[in-house]
Amino acid sequence: MKTFIFIIAAFLFNLGSYVYAQDNQAITHNKAYQGAEATANKYRAIYQLDSNIPATIEKAIRNINNVLQDPRIKGKIEIELVAFSGGTEAFLKNGKYENALRDLIDKGVIVAQCLNSLKERNLKKEALYDFIAYVPSGNGELVIRSSEGWTIIKP
Repeated sequence: MKTFIFIIAAFLFNLGSYVYAQDNQAITHNKAYQGAEATANKYRAIYQLDSNIPATIEKAIRNINNVLQDPRIKGKIEIELVAFSGGTEAFLKNGKYENALRDLIDKGVIVAQCLNSLKERNLKKEALYDFIAYVPSGNGELVIRSSEGWTIIKP
């Protein structure tokens, strides 16, 4: 009986060591990963801002700034931020995002507003910052950019 228990214990120990070794290899492999290699000459992304929730607006701005600084694609990315629906509020003159939006434009980001959303909200262009670009339809912009190969990102 003692021999049987010893054999079972040895088997379980070896099995545990084998499983640990496999897990350890996976962990080592995972820890070595440093992200996808950027092999294209140019990348294009359009950020969809359709929410008036401050945390979402701030996340969109932060995400754009982060991707602009990614060393793998820095200088090889074209970005557009298109606002519609609730996202329109980020571009209102009485808002708190003027400096952040100007900074994005200074970095080459296109910052555009959907004209349909202005009409639906009974807003005039004068209610928005004077540096904003306009597109006929936010969804139309997403469809066109998508067909051109742009990545659509919704923070």
